[in-house]
Amino acid sequence: MSNPHFNRLALIGLGLIGSSIARVCKERGLVDEVIGCAPSQATRDKALEIGFADRVFEDPAEAVAGADLVILCSPLGTFKAIARQIGGALKQGAIVSDAGSTKSSVIDALAPHLPDGVHLVPGHPVAGTEHSGPEAGFADLFIDRFCILTPPKGADAGAVGRLRAFWEACGSDVEIMDPHHHDRVLAITSHLPHLIAYTIVGTAGDLEGQLEREDAESTEMVATREVIKYSAGGFRDFTRIAGSDPIMWRDVFLNNKEAVLEMLGRFSEDLVALQRAIRWGEGEKLEEWFRHTREVRRGVIEMRQAGSFSPLEPHAQDEEPGGAD
Repeated sequence: MSNPHFNRLALIGLGLIGSSIARVCKERGLVDEVIGCAPSQATRDKALEIGFADRVFEDPAEAVAGADLVILCSPLGTFKAIARQIGGALKQGAIVSDAGSTKSSVIDALAPHLPDGVHLVPGHPVAGTEHSGPEAGFADLFIDRFCILTPPKGADAGAVGRLRAFWEACGSDVEIMDPHHHDRVLAITSHLPHLIAYTIVGTAGDLEGQLEREDAESTEMVATREVIKYSAGGFRDFTRIAGSDPIMWRDVFLNNKEAVLEMLGRFSEDLVALQRAIRWGEGEKLEEWFRHTREVRRGVIEMRQAGSFSPLEPHAQDEEPGGAD
């Protein structure tokens, strides 16, 4: 088995994911030194105050100097610029990875700027909450959650093995996957659900405003903010997902647009079929579809991806992380 221990870990981005990686590394002794990097002075100060980073830098090139493992935990839109900054500062034999939610775009952004002898092994810890910032992290975030590694063709097997051992030591179940396949799978299991959540919550907000305008014109006094006031559990879950970091999710959709648009098309077709069944009173079709989706839910629980925590608790785990500084 490969050695999961690294001498120096550099984390570019100290939000939920970065700070959680740092915490579990400190707790389990997986690294000798944690170096943090964030553009915000307040974030850097908080990382030192909490104690999950030993040293912090604003400049990514300074942060990665001498590191044998570098993990980018910043929004996807920052990756290309960061790769240009750190390329010349990386030591021979270093492993460069990330925590981004798309993988083909990560390879395109990072690979051209990494020197020979530096090993690129993109990663995606499929864990998170709707919270963000250095205070949001916790060491147990990755326990019994999947971490998907998507090494490009020709990746060093030893580097892949070491990173796999590292994530397993963090508590994750590790899968190796083709980058393109990863992007299509996550488009339906994570990216599309977030897009739907943002849409439903936005539509509800618009409806709330419309109802308030109608009430103002009415001679009858009616309670306002009913859409929010009478939110059932399902809608509350949508608002939790829609509370995720907007910058991070903007970058996810822009960097995985082909796969997201493909899955959105499939979803739209199924939605039209359900709309027709409701319109024409086709109860058997509706029941058949609902029974099918119930079995899918049971499968999710059996895979330990739901059911062991409340979706409304502060540390409830979404399919994706919140934002990172």
